[in-house]
Amino acid sequence: MTRFSQWPPQWPRRALARSVAAAMLAAITLPAAAQMLPPPHNVVSLSATATTELTMDWLTLTLGTTRDGLDAAAVQSQLRQALDSALAEARKAARPGEVNVRTGAFSLFPRYAPKGGGINGWQGSAELVVEGRDSAAIAQLAGRVQGLTVSRVGWSLSREARDKVQGEITAQAIAQFRSRADAVAREFGASGWTLREVNVSGGEAGEPLPMRRAVAMAAQAAPAEPLPVEAGRATVSATVSGSVQLK
Repeated sequence: MTRFSQWPPQWPRRALARSVAAAMLAAITLPAAAQMLPPPHNVVSLSATATTELTMDWLTLTLGTTRDGLDAAAVQSQLRQALDSALAEARKAARPGEVNVRTGAFSLFPRYAPKGGGINGWQGSAELVVEGRDSAAIAQLAGRVQGLTVSRVGWSLSREARDKVQGEITAQAIAQFRSRADAVAREFGASGWTLREVNVSGGEAGEPLPMRRAVAMAAQAAPAEPLPVEAGRATVSATVSGSVQLK
């Protein structure tokens, strides 16, 4: 009868053991060697920011109404009727990108009697949001919508306006970063520099337009008149930060 050994010959097992030992030694040695490397020298951190101002071109107008009653279903029905009527009027002026119309928050919550007396009624609110680039049409629409009053007004930059200048501002920030790196290299007597790491970021800051009670009351008292609105200014910025290695 022929017998087969369950283990391979001794020389493959020895080779395997040597390979495993070598791999373990490398795993231990490499991190230690990496920790022994000297820190980088002549590294300078820099940053540069470029900005530009634009007139905000996107108007967001929020109109709302509230209802109060003893029955939740009745309050909800009243809110729906008011919102449906406002939507019907707003949709007449809707134009994609110029006058966009959408519903906002719609809420219904219980009203509690004092001293733990339980629910003694219901309160609800509904909102209609009109936004877009045609501020004149939106202001006119705010005066025509019946049953809802203006609660908030806000200006911002449209995505198209922001994207139009973002590339140019970023290029300016990069040019400023390179110019500063050149100046620092000259001041330190270096022959030049190489880029180690860099981060490019952008931002936008605007002037908020608060909604005053007087404006909301005027819109309610004279619904045929347009809402007075005026755009503010927004600052678009790009910042380039990072580090360079002086040669």
